[in-house]
Amino acid sequence: MSESLFKNQVLPHIQAIQAYQPGKPISECQREYQLNRITKLASNENPLGASEKAIEAIQSSLVDIGRYPDGASFVLKNTLADFLQRTPQEIALGNGSNELLELVARVFAGEGDEILFSEYAFPVYEISAQVVGATGVKVPAKNWGHDLTAMADAITDRTKVIYLANPNNPTGTLFREDEWRDFIAKVPSHVIVVLDEAYFEYVRDPMYANGLDYLDDYPNLLVSRTFSKAYGLASLRLGYMVGSSELIGYLNQIRAPFNVNQIAQVAATAALADREFVEKTIRLNHAGMQQLTDHFSEVGLDYIESQSNFICVHLGPKSSQINQALLEKGVIVRPVAKQGAFSEYLRVSIGLEQENAHFIQALSELL
Repeated sequence: MSESLFKNQVLPHIQAIQAYQPGKPISECQREYQLNRITKLASNENPLGASEKAIEAIQSSLVDIGRYPDGASFVLKNTLADFLQRTPQEIALGNGSNELLELVARVFAGEGDEILFSEYAFPVYEISAQVVGATGVKVPAKNWGHDLTAMADAITDRTKVIYLANPNNPTGTLFREDEWRDFIAKVPSHVIVVLDEAYFEYVRDPMYANGLDYLDDYPNLLVSRTFSKAYGLASLRLGYMVGSSELIGYLNQIRAPFNVNQIAQVAATAALADREFVEKTIRLNHAGMQQLTDHFSEVGLDYIESQSNFICVHLGPKSSQINQALLEKGVIVRPVAKQGAFSEYLRVSIGLEQENAHFIQALSELL
């Protein structure tokens, strides 16, 4: 049967989408290379797993697995509102923050509109623009990160949504509070600004701009966060977005019913109460980051300074071959681009000390 049997029935802007490619799973690497020891440093996961409190909550909730979840996520939303010092009406929950990022595009943009995002930014921003038939405007990066001055200059009468990530994935770069203040003040009040803070817990820079601090002054601002990283609940797919009750209301109008499963709801509610686990995660990440950067400096490898739980290391024109060779040694990292200057980098998630050491050993053998 022809693979293009229904191609003419697919909308042209959907045909143009290149699907997001997740990191290679451990099971696939084991099957392909017949290895017992696999270190996965490809998907920015929490190497500690999840909080024991979250796991206990999950186990207790399994007795009700045959029931639909609370479609309003009442308990989690109220717990999160207290935690953030916002109201429940200002919070939307999603099946991962990806769902919410795409919902913004679906609500506020369409054919003939423009959606802005930075070069070297999270691919979901561009995909979201393509899904709704809007024109994605990719603004050239500055030092691998957002050039907020250029992004402000790129705003036109057709601009409807701007996606920003702070820290940025996949580069780990950060824009600071002074840059952010200058930028948000220039954005027209009708343009929706989405500030993706999926990695904010890991930031060490004291000049970081916390998006929640600006919600009351900028009704066009939405702040996106996740339970997948610092809270270690990646497999449960749970993200949240905070903004004015009006904007959040529009997102909830088209949010799928029961989009957040019951296990995710109870796990996240419990995880919010375990601050000690998050602090342990952050300490481990900082130590692991130091472990990798010390090695890179020692052997003369350039890297992009990161404020997240991953780091991009420059391995030159042979980065693709090195990535393949690392796989054969049981180390999974992440290529970040197929061509251009960024294709000479590999992104490495911060793991446990022994996992980082496995990567360092394998890379040293190859170099």
